[in-house]
Amino acid sequence: MVMNVFRIHLHSWTASFRYPNLISGYQATLPVPPLSTVWGLISAAMGKYFYSDESNIGFVFLYQAKAKDIETIYQMGRALTGIKSNVITREFLVENDLWLYTTDKAIAKSFETPFFPLLMGRSCDLATVRKIDVMDVKTKTELRKVKGTIIPFTPKLKIAAPIHALPKYFTDEIPRRNVGTRPYYLLDGSFIPPGPIPAPGFTDEEMGWDVIWQR
Repeated sequence: MVMNVFRIHLHSWTASFRYPNLISGYQATLPVPPLSTVWGLISAAMGKYFYSDESNIGFVFLYQAKAKDIETIYQMGRALTGIKSNVITREFLVENDLWLYTTDKAIAKSFETPFFPLLMGRSCDLATVRKIDVMDVKTKTELRKVKGTIIPFTPKLKIAAPIHALPKYFTDEIPRRNVGTRPYYLLDGSFIPPGPIPAPGFTDEEMGWDVIWQR
């Protein structure tokens, strides 16, 4: 089947995707954004909380290098008492590109004039929209050139890649709750599939990679 797909290219100097359960000590970054970050970018662009199980969303994320720096954080209790400073080492990604794919025209349109700042992680990781394209693609059920993304873990699917439990999205209530946490394979930009991966998606012929639909 042939369908229209919008490709949104975003770029940022820095990016940081925190390990969900890592609170203190060395702050490492995931090599690719979790789905919750992608939904957060869409929500920021649209200016409202957005989440849908029915939307076709795919992404490919690449970075040039990893670096680390020290920063000051402030720790406090629930009663906002006993505030104290601390110094931690934080890892971050440098020169990042995110290609976001969707069949939803409203999502693509919102990135032309984003309502809120677009962030690749923390508030200092500002992203800009480089280009928005529309293309015709043929759907596939086997993908052979997948990288820079995440794939849901299943016992039948064996991939030589790190596995981490990641939330699918966060609620819009305060305090926010993570929802849909499940294990995912993390495929960085250098990943080479050992064979075909059974998953719904398509091939971006111009970029030379396959895109998996995150459903």
